[in-house]
Amino acid sequence: MDDGATRQARPGVLLGIDVGEARVGVAASDPEGLLAHPVATLRRDHEGETDLDQIVSTVLERSAGTVVVGMPRSLDGSEGLAAQRARRYAMSLQRRLDVPVRLWDERLTTVDAHRALRSSGVRGREQRGVVDQAAAVLILQAALDARRSGQPVGAPLRARKPRTRRSGRREDID
Repeated sequence: MDDGATRQARPGVLLGIDVGEARVGVAASDPEGLLAHPVATLRRDHEGETDLDQIVSTVLERSAGTVVVGMPRSLDGSEGLAAQRARRYAMSLQRRLDVPVRLWDERLTTVDAHRALRSSGVRGREQRGVVDQAAAVLILQAALDARRSGQPVGAPLRARKPRTRRSGRREDID
């Protein structure tokens, strides 16, 4: 598998993805790569992976040059179960695409999305259908802002070695 080093973030449209257990939020940038906007909330299909197919279609329809997948790290920076699931999802997506898929640290993005929706008047159950899109917008906008300031757009995908009992550490596979 490509380790991501040869796939650099490309100019133009970027897609942002917020991976959840039940839903996947999708956002896209404008062609200049300045502003993120919501696109869709997809039902997560663990069996048939139709959600991945829909993202691939969106990449092709919008001629996206890079896909940014939110990586929900713990506050201390470690990768818990949700981050491992997001990494696997991003790797599955990368196998289907010729454009780079990058990981973006999205700590507390969903919390911020709920807060923003609440302050804009969207209440309780109404948030359920759009919070994933709002989180995807926040993830993508942060990546766009970083790119504009000259920083890399997320981390390349790398397979992870499992934790060892001795060190308890993970290492990237080269």
